[in-house]
Parts: sequence; structure tokens; C-alpha cells
Amino acid sequence: MKEDLLILKKGPNQALEKIYTAYRSSFLQYAKKYGLDDDSLIDVYQDAFIALREHAINGKLDHIKSSVKTYLFSIGKYKIYDLLKKQKTTLSYENNKDFLNSSELIDVFEEPKLTTEQRLLRKHFKQLGKRCQEVLTLFYYRGLTIEEIAENQGYENKNVVKSQKSRCLKSLKEFIKTPI
Repeated sequence: MKEDLLILKKGPNQALEKIYTAYRSSFLQYAKKYGLDDDSLIDVYQDAFIALREHAINGKLDHIKSSVKTYLFSIGKYKIYDLLKKQKTTLSYENNKDFLNSSELIDVFEEPKLTTEQRLLRKHFKQLGKRCQEVLTLFYYRGLTIEEIAENQGYENKNVVKSQKSRCLKSLKEFIKTPI
């Protein structure tokens, strides 16, 4: 693992290419479950590898507890989630006559109305610490399991993540219950 980190930081192109190809096929196999086409998966892998190299150069990998492969897959997974999110929100309406003739066209461009509870949640979520925001976002928004969060974020084990998540939720509930 230390050798891979040194190569990622300062290694010659041949050594970088060796790491790149070592994980490429297993990542592409792993990522197929997300239903993206091969070209998109290759693009995601390339972007993830570039991000991994940048993290190594900037010293962000110096104290990771997971393997380089696990860290790379984690970056790739987030990039896949972002791509899927973009694909779901970007739709082609060019030839859709029902949409173009719809009187609801204005509603598409309006800011969604938040309920009182949603506004409170948004406001008080920002008051939480960075680690709490991260754990809750990964669990509830990104859909990661407790085990995945523990592995990807460098927690000792899943019980630490469970405790952290529980404390964060308790804090958030207290913020919401407390009158301003």
C-alpha cells in the first residue's frame, strides 16, 4: 500500500499505468451494477483515478486506513452517484408535445415549496458539525451502508459509525425541538 502511495505521488508514468490497469477491470465489473454504459463507466474510472492521484499528491491519502483500491472505488462510486443524479434530472423535452403544450410549464422552473419541517431540517442540519453532516448525508442521501461509511471514511469499525450517526440524529432532533 505504501508503495502504491509513493507511485501515485511521484511515480513515473509506467508505474502509474501499472496501478491504473491493475484496478481498472475490477472497478468496471463492480460498477456495472449501476446500469451505466461501458463508455460512461470508463470515463468515471478515469476521473476517479485522476482524483485519487490528486489526493495522493496533496497528502490526503497519507493517513487512510483503507487500501488504495478501496479508496479508488469509493471515489468512483461517488462519481457514479453524481452521474446518475444528473441523468435523472436532465431530460429531453424537445419532441414532447404534451410537455410543450402544458400549462404546467411554469411550475417546472419555480423553486419547490418546502414544508415547515423541511425548512427546519435544512436550517438545523447546517448547525451540525462537519462529521455529522457527512455521516448523515452518506447514509440518508447517498444510500451507503454503515459498513461502507466505516470503510470509506476511515472509522475504526461499524459500531463507531452507528454511534456517530445516533449522536448526530439526536443532536439534530434537539436543535429542531428547541424554540428559536
